Amino acid sequence: MAFDGTWKVERSENYDKFMEAMGVNIMKRKLAAHDNLKNTIQQTGDNFSVKESSTFRTIEINYTLGVPFDYSLADGTELSGAWFMEGDKLIGTFTRKDNGKVLMTQREVHGDELILTYQYEGVETKRYFKKC
Repeated sequence: MAFDGTWKVERSENYDKFMEAMGVNIMKRKLAAHDNLKNTIQQTGDNFSVKESSTFRTIEINYTLGVPFDYSLADGTELSGAWFMEGDKLIGTFTRKDNGKVLMTQREVHGDELILTYQYEGVETKRYFKKC
């Protein structure tokens, strides 16, 4: 599958503004800018296993397309939502448990990059990953 593999973050666009909109304090934002995030993704049909490892934590998330699940961001923000496939893109809609606001996410492979896009409160960021 196109998403399978280990992907390491190479660069980000507008990441600090996005984290600010999410309510992440300045110290955590400065640290997060250098998180060295790696995602190892394995897909079997509608089931995904994603291992996230960064400077701050290593976790494994297992989910099935269309089935809601709970997730915690590295800063402790609690979310609930689901991933869906739209064409060649994974689209995630997650609701923050603390304030009910929606975080939209999208994963797509474009050329040799995995592009992860987040949208929250009108602020968009993109993180670009290369296969390791």
